[in-house]
This record gives sequence, structure tokens and C-alpha cells, in this order.
Amino acid sequence: MNINNELEDKLLKQPFAEDLERNADYRLTAVRYAQIENAIAVLSDMKANMSYICHGGLSERLGIGIRGTSQDIASIWEEDIFGCIHPDDLQAKHLEELRFYHFVMSLSPEVRSDYYLHSHLRMKAASGEYVKVLHRMFYLDYDANGCARLALCLYNVSVSDSSEHLIVNSLTGESIRPESYSCEHLLSNREMEILCLIERGWMSKEIASELFISINTVNRHRQNILMKLQANNSVEACRIAKSLKLI
Repeated sequence: MNINNELEDKLLKQPFAEDLERNADYRLTAVRYAQIENAIAVLSDMKANMSYICHGGLSERLGIGIRGTSQDIASIWEEDIFGCIHPDDLQAKHLEELRFYHFVMSLSPEVRSDYYLHSHLRMKAASGEYVKVLHRMFYLDYDANGCARLALCLYNVSVSDSSEHLIVNSLTGESIRPESYSCEHLLSNREMEILCLIERGWMSKEIASELFISINTVNRHRQNILMKLQANNSVEACRIAKSLKLI
């Protein structure tokens, strides 16, 4: 499973609550951003697995849309936009978004919306040249279960030569580099120990014998690992852990 698939699983397989939909106001926000900033604004609904794309002037420059128009697509992945991103930058984008997702989900719900991901990308224009683009990603709405329901991605022509990725607190202005953010606190020392043994192919009985604990205790730790990494099985948990540099 690649980074793109891991990120998709994290976003689409959240245990969403049966809340009322609240994306009408956010759709208008996306339209306004596209108009005012000549941006591409993408509002993605993870529960419905769909996106609402608003085209500003940048869309025309990239040759993927007409300024002032919008469209719904049946996916949270805007393939036409991704097709313009330099392949190296696209891979890095998905990895940083995976780290950002785990970062915000590790925070208390009341402060999650204070943070956004700030990146710079190279995107190919219709002329064939690469344009430096600022990409910002926000999780806008969390449901009753604490799941990230809506995300807004904004693409603007950048005035900076920077290529760094930052997680920014919009309230304080503080920022951290996603690659410097350690996810180790997501797992306890015992869970890390067990995860390393799982990655080596050990079964619960072998782990229990090695660590002098019961199989039930091992299985409880395994379930906690899956929950904290938002993984569906042990193989996926190991892949995610490697992406996050836990193991």
C-alpha cells in the first residue's frame, strides 16, 4: 500500500457519526476564495467521498478549468489537479498530509481547527512551464465522533521560492516542520515494543512469551495500536508506522 492509499484509508474509513450535513456554508467559502485569490479551492467531504472544485484564474493557467466555474467529482482525489503537480512534489504532498492528519488527530478536539498544512508545489502550466504554487490544507469540520468530515485545499500562485512544508497554528503563528514532528507519543513504550515484534512477524503467543504477559494483554495492545494508527490490520499498521518513522 502506498502513501496515497494509506491516506485515503485514514480519511474515508473514519467512524463517522450520523450528523446533519453542514457543507453548504463551506461551499460558499470555497467559491469566495477562488474568486478573490484567483485560486483553485477544493472542498472534500470524506464521509460522502466527493469533492467540490471551484476554479479561479490559476485553473485557466494550468489548463484544467474555466475561471468562475465549479464542479462536483465523486472522489476526494482531484486527479486533474494532481496531474499538474510535479511527481516528486505529489509524493511529498501525500506524505505530509498523512503526517498532518495524525498530528491533528492527536490534539484535543477544541484546538484541531487552529492548524493547517502549508506547502509549496511545482505545477505544470498549460504552456509547459512549471509554476510555483502555495498549497494550504485545512480540516474544517469534525463530527460528533471527532472524525474529520470536511477538508479545504487552496492552491495559489506563490510569491516565495521556498519548498518547505509547515504545520501552522493560525492563532499563534507558530509553525513546525511535519518531518520534525514525532508521532512516537501516539503509542506507549509497550505498544512500540509489541509493534516492532509484529513487524518482525511474531504471533501473539510468541510476543506474550517473550514479554511475560498474557495473550489477552497482547491482543488488547494490538487493538490499541490499530486504533491509534487508524489501521485496519497489523500489516497496514506496520506500513503506517514506517511512513511516520515509528519503526
